[in-house]
Amino acid sequence: MPDTQQKTTVDMWFDPACPWAWLASRWLLQVEQVRPVHIRFHVMSLAVLNEDKDIPDGYRTMLADTWGAVRVCIAAEQDHGTEVLRDLYTALGTRIHVKKQAKDRQLLVDALTDAGLPADLADAAETDKYDAQLRESHHQGMDPVGYDVGTPVIHVPGADGEQIAFFGPVITPAPKGEAAGRLWDGVLAVAGTDGFFEIKRTRTREPIFD
Repeated sequence: MPDTQQKTTVDMWFDPACPWAWLASRWLLQVEQVRPVHIRFHVMSLAVLNEDKDIPDGYRTMLADTWGAVRVCIAAEQDHGTEVLRDLYTALGTRIHVKKQAKDRQLLVDALTDAGLPADLADAAETDKYDAQLRESHHQGMDPVGYDVGTPVIHVPGADGEQIAFFGPVITPAPKGEAAGRLWDGVLAVAGTDGFFEIKRTRTREPIFD
């Protein structure tokens, strides 16, 4: 586990199904290597985010398949602490996005095993036992940024002690080394500017997971 002494804790909310959150998380782990920050991961749910929205039927069907992984993540956090999400998210994301493994119970069991967690936590995928805690975590991440965005969502302590919360960045591939640090510096500069809300351009490439 990274040494958090004299480091700024940066909180990121993810749904394991989102490729853009995965790329942002890999970028943030690179930022840890070149800036004095410690990344702490939390769970949000794309299914919860979109449950009351008018979305295409195909997208809603896809979202129905995302409940299992987020339920397993929140169960792991509740039973073993927030820091286990770092390795569990890495194990899940590697299988989902890099290896393109089938999204079934075996994926969950394999990811839990790799993260050093009990395999029977996979049972949480089929129950709403932790859904109240899932929604609480979701709202902690999303309420400060609003609900017209998705994931990644990042919270950073501001210079004045107030929280800076924002969606993004949406980027591919994930920058490495000092390039990751420079992007972090720029993101903080714009996100920390009072009254700044958006910078955007048309996405012209699919996620690159190399």
